[in-house]
Amino acid sequence: MTQHGGEVGLHHLGELMSRVARQLQGEHGDVEATLHAITDAAVGAVPAAEEGSISYVLARSEVEPRAATGELPQRVDELQGRLGQGPCLDAISQYEVVRVDDVVTDGRWPEFGREAARLGARSMLCFRLFVEGDRMGALNLYARAPGAFDTESEEIGQMFAGHAAVALAGAEHEANLRTGMENRDLIGQAKGILMERHRLTADQAFGVLARVSQQLNRKLVDVARELTDTGAVPGADRRD
Repeated sequence: MTQHGGEVGLHHLGELMSRVARQLQGEHGDVEATLHAITDAAVGAVPAAEEGSISYVLARSEVEPRAATGELPQRVDELQGRLGQGPCLDAISQYEVVRVDDVVTDGRWPEFGREAARLGARSMLCFRLFVEGDRMGALNLYARAPGAFDTESEEIGQMFAGHAAVALAGAEHEANLRTGMENRDLIGQAKGILMERHRLTADQAFGVLARVSQQLNRKLVDVARELTDTGAVPGADRRD
């Protein structure tokens, strides 16, 4: 490739990644929408990609398929979870990027390869998105023909995965903040009901909620939600 051609290629790639980044940032903390935006954009951005998914892996073995663009990635992700082997798991645990030119002839996961081919997948690209303790995630791309992905696909996919990981982390952080604020509001409403009804201080009302939470082995916010919904302290009839 000439220097001029390389510059043009990089220019177009930069524009593509900027457009993708703006799309992902536009989801404003909606984690599920961000996941679907990632897989849809990845299939459009990475050469030869036909389908995509994001796998959440729990405790390094349990695979939870998310945001699959179709039935093929959903079923192949489930297969990896059932067998405990496959390129997604290797991308997360060892290599960051795993490319499979043909699942039939690739000898790294014989059982997975046979089953994946029967499902219709022949080429795969898997990219590690995040590792947070026992919670991990990977972006998986699929093609139905062998030898579909090349070095360009891998490089663009790796750059895309970097943007996607940042966008996903931001969406999850924003969602957690929003949940925390909603939970605080619920607890505040429940305290207000108890304070007005039983002439308690704020600390005393919180103490009531905390004791009920402990006695019923339920989350404090769930106790607060039931109290605000029903007007009754959960489990009050059992304590009478």
